[in-house]
Amino acid sequence: MAELTISASDIAQAISKNLEGYEPSLEARTVGRVVEVGDGIARVSGLPDAAVNELLEFENGTVGLALNLDESSIGAVVLGESDEIEEGQTVKATGRILSIPVGDGVLGRVVNALGEPVDGRGELVGSQLRRMEIRAPGIMGRKPVHEPLQTGIKAIDAMTPIGRG
Repeated sequence: MAELTISASDIAQAISKNLEGYEPSLEARTVGRVVEVGDGIARVSGLPDAAVNELLEFENGTVGLALNLDESSIGAVVLGESDEIEEGQTVKATGRILSIPVGDGVLGRVVNALGEPVDGRGELVGSQLRRMEIRAPGIMGRKPVHEPLQTGIKAIDAMTPIGRG
């Protein structure tokens, strides 16, 4: 039987080589549970730090939007198939507030409620994310409406003038 001979310096060198790229990290997440689900709304408990319009991730990967924040639970709109969500499933707070892409890269594209492209033309290029719910600029800071927006439907254009701007 052949004898195995490895020196202590070879072992130390191998361990050092493997540890060179090691970056210790710790990821802590608050996890809640689905208490009730029905009609596209999930009632979730155990996420005390969730914010309004924060995206939540259900156990099956479906995304929800936290809207109704009570002391003991959250009412979340399910942005996907609510049939796949059941009571007792885990829910993670993502820490991301609902944001949508804006910019020239979005012009002419079709996106879903989360701002993801659904037109089959690839990723959005040249766009930035902006929160969905932001305070509108004051009336004095806006550019005045100086031109009508024509819809092309004469009855609507005559009854309800729409200002472009």
